[in-house]
Amino acid sequence: MKNMIFKRRLPIPKEIKEMFPVSVEGAQAKLENDARIRDIITGASDKMLLVVGPCSADREDAVIDYITRLAAVRERVADKIVIVPRIFTNKPRTAGTGYKGMLHQPDPQGGSDVLQGLIALRRLHMRILNETGFSCADEMLYPEEHRFVSDLLSYVTVGARSVEKQQHRLTASGLDIPVGMKNPTNGDLNIMLNSISAAQNPHTFIYRNWEVESKGNPLAHAVLRGYKDAQGRMQPNYSCDNLSKLAELYAGSGLINPALIVDTNHCNSGKDYAKQPETAKDVIKSAAKNPDIKRLLKGFMIESYIKDGCQNPGGNTYGKSITDPCLGWEKTEKLILELAELWR
Repeated sequence: MKNMIFKRRLPIPKEIKEMFPVSVEGAQAKLENDARIRDIITGASDKMLLVVGPCSADREDAVIDYITRLAAVRERVADKIVIVPRIFTNKPRTAGTGYKGMLHQPDPQGGSDVLQGLIALRRLHMRILNETGFSCADEMLYPEEHRFVSDLLSYVTVGARSVEKQQHRLTASGLDIPVGMKNPTNGDLNIMLNSISAAQNPHTFIYRNWEVESKGNPLAHAVLRGYKDAQGRMQPNYSCDNLSKLAELYAGSGLINPALIVDTNHCNSGKDYAKQPETAKDVIKSAAKNPDIKRLLKGFMIESYIKDGCQNPGGNTYGKSITDPCLGWEKTEKLILELAELWR
């Protein structure tokens, strides 16, 4: 492979975990968070699951600032909402170019350094858990990377560009936390449901140079994020008709723990971050009118940061996204409080 240069051997997950261990209190907080989230997905709890945070976790100081603000809201809505910070340390790129996230560039202004990226993302998730008691959500862009933070996460997503990939599906089947499978970019709901089915079943496969057996993950579920039509136009898929169709497909699928999280940004907002509150409220109204939707709907995924909007990756505005535009903090806090009033 003359076009591939092997730069250095990376530490195994155990070595990185030993460098940045989770505290006893943090480990206990994760166990408690896992139980709360599991109860929502299985239907044992009727609270809302709210996965909320930056499109991409770009710098430790601003993310910690954001999570600290989120922690202050947590107790005010705890009777209605279980908050899971969205701390995505990888960024899939449609054309393969641009900022690829903390794993690749721990310093957004610097070059690629995967070793320092692994350390940076581990340190960030560890700090959040130890300092705030939040165990976060991250995207499984690279299945082999999950083991570096497996003791810190309480939720994982498989993105629209990865949901058809075999290794993502099989790895998800071996996790013991909820995995949200997004609909693919073309909006095909059957592909998403097939991915959930694959994740819910046991498998034998190769993972990190081991032959492994997975038991199947009963907490794998659907995430609707909108899609692009044949002409490349962004289309939402959170209308009452869309949700009713998904409820029907779920009912005939044989899948266990039917569950849906609605991603309020991406194609569901037409990349207009300011529409996210409207989207969430519309979905809650649909659930109030249709008992099948109400049973299926478990919560929302919202892209939010300290500052409204986004900036170029070379920008230096503190707490402003360098990838997709996000809802600013003041609007986010207001929305969380409103959702707590509207839920159920």
